[in-house]
Amino acid sequence: MKFNFQDYPFKSQRMAAFSKRGMVASSQALASQAGLEMLKNGGNAVDAAVAAAACLTVVEPCSNGIGSDAFAIVWIDNQLYGLNSSGPAPKAISVEALKARNITTMPKYGFIPVTVSGAPAAWAELNQRFGSLSLEKCLAPAINYAGQGFAVTPVTAAAWQKAFKKYQKELKGQEFAEWFKIFAPNGSAPKAGEVWKSEAHAQSLKKIAATNAKSFYQGELAQKIVDFSKKYGGFLELDDYADFSPEWVEALSVNYRGYDVWELPPNGQGLVTLMALNILKNFDISAMSDIDRYHRAIEALKLAFSSGKKYITDNRDVDFDYKDFLRADYAEQRKELITEQAISPLPGTLPAGGTVYLAAADKAGNYVSFIQSNYLGFGSGLVVPDTGIALQNRGHNFSLDPKAHNVLKGGKRSYHTIIPGFLSKDGKAIGPFGVMGGFMQPQGQLQLLINTIDLNLNPQAALDAPRWQWLEDKKLKLEAEFPQREARLLAAKGHEIELSLDSSSFGKGQMIWRDHKNGVLIGGTEARADGAAAVY
Repeated sequence: MKFNFQDYPFKSQRMAAFSKRGMVASSQALASQAGLEMLKNGGNAVDAAVAAAACLTVVEPCSNGIGSDAFAIVWIDNQLYGLNSSGPAPKAISVEALKARNITTMPKYGFIPVTVSGAPAAWAELNQRFGSLSLEKCLAPAINYAGQGFAVTPVTAAAWQKAFKKYQKELKGQEFAEWFKIFAPNGSAPKAGEVWKSEAHAQSLKKIAATNAKSFYQGELAQKIVDFSKKYGGFLELDDYADFSPEWVEALSVNYRGYDVWELPPNGQGLVTLMALNILKNFDISAMSDIDRYHRAIEALKLAFSSGKKYITDNRDVDFDYKDFLRADYAEQRKELITEQAISPLPGTLPAGGTVYLAAADKAGNYVSFIQSNYLGFGSGLVVPDTGIALQNRGHNFSLDPKAHNVLKGGKRSYHTIIPGFLSKDGKAIGPFGVMGGFMQPQGQLQLLINTIDLNLNPQAALDAPRWQWLEDKKLKLEAEFPQREARLLAAKGHEIELSLDSSSFGKGQMIWRDHKNGVLIGGTEARADGAAAVY
């Protein structure tokens, strides 16, 4: 893969990072350094990823936590593995049970949308199968920052303040008091540069590390979560946690311009990225004008989402094969729907989200693409007393329509927004990539891959390029840096343009590519986040 490092079609915010021995890229510099510490101490890319992931629960709590779900793609010893560690809804919950409580739509906050947390199990599973260091060593940096404190960074502080103001208005019950106690200890969210810590969070991480996460699923922490749930009318039971285990899955892929793009199968939405790429294969994107390239990418993404929003759910709960959506004849059929004017598919309105992504690579040629999330920022607004554990609200994505594929059922996994990506070519790893941000994730991934494969931009430039975000129908949001000429031409094609001065909804990503000719790692982490690519 040849990259352009000089003649950008726009002003790149940062320079790409280079390394020969190892690299960890995340949305927080402290997390990246925690991962790098593992590499320097003899660990591999998996150890680095687990350390960075655990550290992110501390230093970016407005996006993820111990109560998150997680997914990973691991390339190790020249083989690719997929891990789905998303937790199911409680076994006792159902559409009928909610109707009996006069609940007709899935709420965002409280215990109803809380699903079993998969992140701690993911750390333990990855560490046990592929790690070189103990889980206790991998979690040590996170424990230190939680117990001793860290200085809050600017982008995280802004998201924290935004969540605090929202929660002040919307979270009124006593069950939410612990969130304010932990995350607004002085009556407000911490500002940039202020030191925040949570000894309870540190103690929970210590218990997870010492027991290979069994305390979280079969021990003291599980009991505290369930007791808290029962006190406030939740459906969680001990066996919901005791029966959970991550699932190793076969990744899906499409070949795009000679590169194999890998995503995990549903319940994640990586299928949307692959469907869009399959449609775009029918066009010579690199030879198009900027406006034609933008228009066709947007239309392909819309068509992919219209299928994804209807059909993606727990793959154990469907009677069809998701691989059929990646067939060439299906892509050709969808491609025929693209015209010179914006079209109106019907996937529904796409909300925002809150996630962290990280990429890790070591000198032996191993890589990890890892993502974890509470969903919608801090999640459910619930923090388990005396643990510092914020619970996710992933169940908010369930439908209560009995005819919907993603209908709520006890023990079922919901449509999931978080998706790690991976790229290879001719059987060799190129590297991991990902974009955080709810339903922006496949949109961001698609734009990164076009920037990289079709336009030959290096990882940092591909990340920094101005983005578009499809909202619904013909509505399109553009970053303020998006070229004005192309914005006007998109409007002329029927796109309803909204110019945004706030880049927070356009995703935050990281990438690490391997230059096999020189044996060098090339990485990037974008300016929309606080992060860094740590190298040595």
